Amino acid sequence: MNQSTPRRHAVVIGGSLAGLLTAAVLAEHATVTVIDADPLPEGPAPRRGLPQARHTHLLWSGGARAIERILPGITDDWTKAGAIRRSLPTDLVSKTAQGWIPRCGEKQFNISCSRDLLDSVVRARVTGLKGVSTLQRSRVRALEGTASRVTGVLVDTPEEAGRLVTADLVIDASGRGSRARTWLQALGVTGIRLAEVDSGLVYATRIFEAPAGAHEMGFPIVNVQSDPRVPVPGRTATIVPIENGQWQATLSGTRGGQPTGDPDAFIPFAKAVRDPIVGELLEGRKPLTDVAVTQGTANRRIYFEKAELPDGFFAVGDSVATFNPLYGQGMSVAAQGILAVRTLLRAKGLGHPGIGREAQRAIAPQVSTAWELATSQDILYPGATGMKPRAGTGLLNGYVSRLMTGATTDEALTAALLKVLTMSTAPTHWIHPSVVWHVLRASDRGALKAPPLTAAERTVAGLDRAPGTASGPGTGTDTGTDTDTDTGTDTGTGTGTDTGTGTGTDTGTDTGPSADPVGPADAVEQAR
Repeated sequence: MNQSTPRRHAVVIGGSLAGLLTAAVLAEHATVTVIDADPLPEGPAPRRGLPQARHTHLLWSGGARAIERILPGITDDWTKAGAIRRSLPTDLVSKTAQGWIPRCGEKQFNISCSRDLLDSVVRARVTGLKGVSTLQRSRVRALEGTASRVTGVLVDTPEEAGRLVTADLVIDASGRGSRARTWLQALGVTGIRLAEVDSGLVYATRIFEAPAGAHEMGFPIVNVQSDPRVPVPGRTATIVPIENGQWQATLSGTRGGQPTGDPDAFIPFAKAVRDPIVGELLEGRKPLTDVAVTQGTANRRIYFEKAELPDGFFAVGDSVATFNPLYGQGMSVAAQGILAVRTLLRAKGLGHPGIGREAQRAIAPQVSTAWELATSQDILYPGATGMKPRAGTGLLNGYVSRLMTGATTDEALTAALLKVLTMSTAPTHWIHPSVVWHVLRASDRGALKAPPLTAAERTVAGLDRAPGTASGPGTGTDTGTDTDTDTGTDTGTGTGTDTGTGTGTDTGTDTGPSADPVGPADAVEQAR
């Protein structure tokens, strides 16, 4: 850019995690205004526009690596603020549809903390960047421009209704409640297709005081997932240790088996899932909050990339696709897509003709992967509505079910399972010859019969030591605070729809410890 040329201006609608990461990427090329309807807290506090923040949020290693590449050092910032970096499967006790997965050495990791803390650390970094400003308590009313070009937004601010904010590029990051389709239709843009798959899932969360000494010893994430192969409502229960010595407990149930806001029913529900361990761990613990309940968790995808979008516009994050939160995909999908946009912008520049449409297409592969993983499972539950599985899905489901069975006894398959579920590589990894070799020999012979908590963990939690429970450090399971391993393991993984996570185009894929500042540790203690 010539020194005499005015710097370009970009508007990001929404101060969500996706919006903030987008602002960080755009700040390399333009001044950026982030517009949000709420006041943006200075610390880890709730935001009215993010009610789902009350529930369990895990950032998988695939997403954490992507954010680390956008904001170097952010992982250290999170842990200094109180977040916990957890080794997977070392620090995880999870029962998948096929059984308990042993807790072996680190294959992947996640970041465990409240969503408020996670966002606050990113927000502090991004709003401190040169050229990034915010317009708070302000609501976008419409896009300004035509069907061929977006030139800005009309905003209702506390001081002025219908204020025009001009921009060279407008990005919608306003989330599940996005009105982008309506705005674009008002400009004359048509043919924006929407798809939805709804299992009727409801989830309920309550925070408890953790037992004394549990955080200090690195008490694991514990979760029990449902089994979509059984024609009954899918129910799950999860405990995630978060900051300030707290346990965040989340329950979920699909149509016909949903949890409620009744505090007296919370622990009984947890004890009634496929294994009672979560309810047993919560029994006698001091609750610190009421029960928060959220409905409206359908998988929804808007195919912006297939429409004739006007130049100067694209959408990111939940504005493009929302997923059943139990799979824990949303933040990682958004981060990896935005990282792909960064690669595109660095190659072509913000002023390249059609850059918005190209950015939308760059995001699509990451979205497609998560969409296939989530919807192929959710449609199996009783009463689920939406598009039916594509031909051949049953065969793929059978293969992945066998892979997951093997993951209960074969460390190589545990690693393969986690590599995909944490969004560290494409699902096509599951049909790599080395993985297929192990799948063909998969067996549950010798699989764990009880939750693999160590004797020390059972003691600190106040549980009697169960006969046959493993007492060594190797137990634990897959990704799962929320039921991410639950169904996500299944279908679509080998469909090839997901070209993006493993492309090597700066999408945050797993490049190995030597190139990964937050990658798998050599020793368990490093991940505590």
